[in-house]
Amino acid sequence: MTNQTLPEPIDDTLAEHPASASLGAPRRSTALAILTGLWLIIFFSALFAPPLLDDADATHANAARHMALTGDLVTLHVNGIRYLEKAPLPYWLVAISFRIFGFNTFAAHLPQALAVLLLAFLGFRWADRAFNTSTAFYTGLAILTSAGVFLFTRVFIPEVLLSLFLCTALYSLLRTLEDQSATKPGAPCPDSGTWGFVPGTPSMQSHRMSGPSRESAPPPNQKSVISTEAAHSLIVSGVAEKPASHPNLYPYAMWTTLALAVLTKGLVALVFFGGTAIAYLALTGEYKKWRTLKPITGLLLFLAIAAPWHILAGLRNTGGMNGHGFFWFYFINEHFLRFLGRRFPKDYNKLPAYLFWTLHLVWLFPWALFGGALLQRSWNAYKRYITANPIPTDQTFLWQPFAVAVVGIVLRDRAHIPYFLTVFVALVLFVIQLLYRHQKNSPIPEPLLRATTFPQRTTLLLTLYAALVLIFFSISTNQEYYTFPAYLPILILIAASLTQAENTYAEDASSRRWITVAHATYTLIGLGVSLTLAYGLWRSRHLPFVPDIGDLLAHRNVGDYTLSMSHLFDLTDASFAALRLPATLAAIAFATGPAIAWLLRTKRRHLAATTTIALTSTIFLIAAHIAFVRFGTMLSSQNFAAKIQQLEATRAIAPNAEVLLYGDQAYGSSIPFYLGRTVDLVEGRSTSMLFGSTFPDAPHIFLTNADLLNSWGKGQRKILFVPLEKRDTVDHLLGSNKVLLQETSGKALYTDRPLNN
Repeated sequence: MTNQTLPEPIDDTLAEHPASASLGAPRRSTALAILTGLWLIIFFSALFAPPLLDDADATHANAARHMALTGDLVTLHVNGIRYLEKAPLPYWLVAISFRIFGFNTFAAHLPQALAVLLLAFLGFRWADRAFNTSTAFYTGLAILTSAGVFLFTRVFIPEVLLSLFLCTALYSLLRTLEDQSATKPGAPCPDSGTWGFVPGTPSMQSHRMSGPSRESAPPPNQKSVISTEAAHSLIVSGVAEKPASHPNLYPYAMWTTLALAVLTKGLVALVFFGGTAIAYLALTGEYKKWRTLKPITGLLLFLAIAAPWHILAGLRNTGGMNGHGFFWFYFINEHFLRFLGRRFPKDYNKLPAYLFWTLHLVWLFPWALFGGALLQRSWNAYKRYITANPIPTDQTFLWQPFAVAVVGIVLRDRAHIPYFLTVFVALVLFVIQLLYRHQKNSPIPEPLLRATTFPQRTTLLLTLYAALVLIFFSISTNQEYYTFPAYLPILILIAASLTQAENTYAEDASSRRWITVAHATYTLIGLGVSLTLAYGLWRSRHLPFVPDIGDLLAHRNVGDYTLSMSHLFDLTDASFAALRLPATLAAIAFATGPAIAWLLRTKRRHLAATTTIALTSTIFLIAAHIAFVRFGTMLSSQNFAAKIQQLEATRAIAPNAEVLLYGDQAYGSSIPFYLGRTVDLVEGRSTSMLFGSTFPDAPHIFLTNADLLNSWGKGQRKILFVPLEKRDTVDHLLGSNKVLLQETSGKALYTDRPLNN
């Protein structure tokens, strides 16, 4: 009987040197204090400006404002219209924040900022337990200083909360399975890498030296058993983890956070958690521990948390378009039809595949540069697995995946099956057959993959979860930020690979090579960015500072502004003059930070080098926030609401003036929020307002062009907000029969008669 017929354990090289990996790391208390300080500098300080942005930011804030004012925690309303496409938890949290801090930007974005901090702490805790304190510290740094985490928490969207709850549920899943083994006397020590020792503990090295060698270890299929007395001695010495004092804590925490994830984003939370958990349990054979997951009482707890809102929302929202109500619109339209690209109304885009994948290098910048170390470790693990478990060469092994691929391609146009989905299904079928054949050829029953240590389990679970999120949204309709939940698992794995590469930097040429490539790339990017910014500063050196940057942009309409950074292509010399301070900060940071980090790395001061990368990113994000504030007048219409309030306060207009918004409410959604009242929409019965407007109790806020012309200049005063995109239409419609009150960033505020009339 040879070991080659058994499945090889998944790779554990991310924790091969756990003790040495923690030597250069700060103490846990110091690391957590540093992470908290970074959060205060990057995220908390950014809560006060700019004002709420038009589109999703202010739209969602309007829904939370309605909740805070009316106490209706079931049915979301935006501008008086039912808003049934979103789960409620983010709005509950912001409504509470509004009740405490008032209706302002700080209160609207505070729950998201706190979620970022908790996500960093969760990443620290998970990585510290699975790997070591260095990996934990790097994970926290990466979460707080990644470009995507910062960018996609500037707007009120639920992705960061979803990521927090799903990752907490997955961590609780692992701990539940682990604690079940830890509480059995005489059982193998949980998380044991060799002979019951837990990787990542300071005393591990001494125990390994005094214990049996790797050569004298039992075969892989034989369990290493320690007595109760030995287990107690290991616990006292700090090598083994103490069994959980509350064995029910983690399974019920798993069900609770899963329910909160469903209340945050809907059924997709069940897809991500369920798909990951089922694949993990099937591959590792740990499905046999299903009783420890408390499936009966846990499911009841899940339903007690998640079901009431869904039931009440369904009962209170019936009789919409074509007799449809909440259940059809929320479950069918917003979940299944959205996935298939057939949602009504079609008000979304899908990123091209090349952008969808490559943009993650931007969202995870600068830490994505160290992805090479992760790929290297993964490739080494794959080679070891294939060497021990060669792929069968018989032809019958390949015909099923090949048949799936052929049928999918043939039916592409008729069944509208994406090519990527066909290839993915074929690949999954191939892997399942591969693992099954290895299991079938084993002399004793074995799981498809043996993950015996907590680092191995963590690596497998995070890989499955990140892959599921990325593949799901590569098939479905998507936006840039939809894959946010995959950021934490990817960053943990990158941090673990970086730590391992640092530990083997002196003796492993491949580790040095990948780290050097990352630093060289980072330095070149930094040099290119700093030179570009310096060129822009030089060209705009004699131009005056103009606060309203929106009037100075080129408005090239690059990519129809689908991407978050599309407006960067609109910068001109004049508009660049308004960005002198953030451009200078960013230029200095990128000109010096990457070079200093590389220099420290060559001196093998790894902690200092990696921390320098984080500090460089911190300065860049501060500069980015300053620039974001400068774009505020273009991205928000709060100043138009302030103009209306100022005219009313000075009695220039009567307080009962009728405020109208031309086009979809997303063009100026910050106006009803800051005015605190409903506004009428001219030709705006579209997108998020469409389905809710079909309910019989919907207020009559939708006007046509004919309605506007018939009422313009008659009755009570009309004040019309016109976005940049609709200026030509309104100029043609009203001609000279209008009075301009204010114009900013191409947007205009008109009234139908002179002031004081």
